[in-house]
Amino acid sequence: MVRDARHDAWQAADSYDRYMGRWSRQVAPPFLDWLDVPAGVDWLEVGCGTGALSAAILARHAPKSLIAIDQSEAFVSAAALSNRDPRAAFRVGDAQSLELEPASRDAIVSALVLNFVPDKVGALAEMRRVARPGATIGVYVWDYPGGGLGFLRDFWNAAVDLDPTAADLAENRRFPFCTPEGMSDLFVSAGLAAPECRAIEIPTVFEDFDDLWRPFTLGAGPAPGYCATLSGDRLRQLADRLQETLPRREDGAIPLTARAWALRTTIN
Repeated sequence: MVRDARHDAWQAADSYDRYMGRWSRQVAPPFLDWLDVPAGVDWLEVGCGTGALSAAILARHAPKSLIAIDQSEAFVSAAALSNRDPRAAFRVGDAQSLELEPASRDAIVSALVLNFVPDKVGALAEMRRVARPGATIGVYVWDYPGGGLGFLRDFWNAAVDLDPTAADLAENRRFPFCTPEGMSDLFVSAGLAAPECRAIEIPTVFEDFDDLWRPFTLGAGPAPGYCATLSGDRLRQLADRLQETLPRREDGAIPLTARAWALRTTIN
């Protein structure tokens, strides 16, 4: 495992849901509405995680079928448990080598996953391979380079204040291609038409500091994985430093925002 990825931890489904899944659920509906895929078609979701996007597809877009894959067996189990729909099949699978027939899917989507795939161009090429003529391919990623994920930006800023080496682990440094230009280049390199792009912004309002901080202590994801390496004293120092930087409302809530870049293209 490369150094930058040593804190990536994707097995604790409940912990991940509290950390990131709850925000992915908010991005999913506007993303799918923008894709504008017709009802009654065959979908593929690459990297289903705990099932946030799957649930929105099944609830809002009347698919004929949905195949959802993820490399994490724990995530696949959690997604299947929360989406008991006969149209959906959840499988352990590799985005870089999809076990599907060529030209077999009408809509192929991926949410907050592509930046964690080692061969991103290969994964997009696999999506293209299994897409039927006229199919839509759509993905979204957080705007890490632009600091678009406010709570994560503030976390790493506080961490780097105390430990400058933490900068190497932050997503803005690890995923500099998560921009419209960088993602478009990946699409074109995979043989896809240059995609349309739009920003999707959502509020991420935390009830209090514990609501924001608790998921960072649960070990699921790069930042929580980093916290798991810290001693008790260093972890408390990090929490204190982070608290000092956050905005507050009169009721104690912490109002932040998150921005994702969504991209779509159509197969000719």
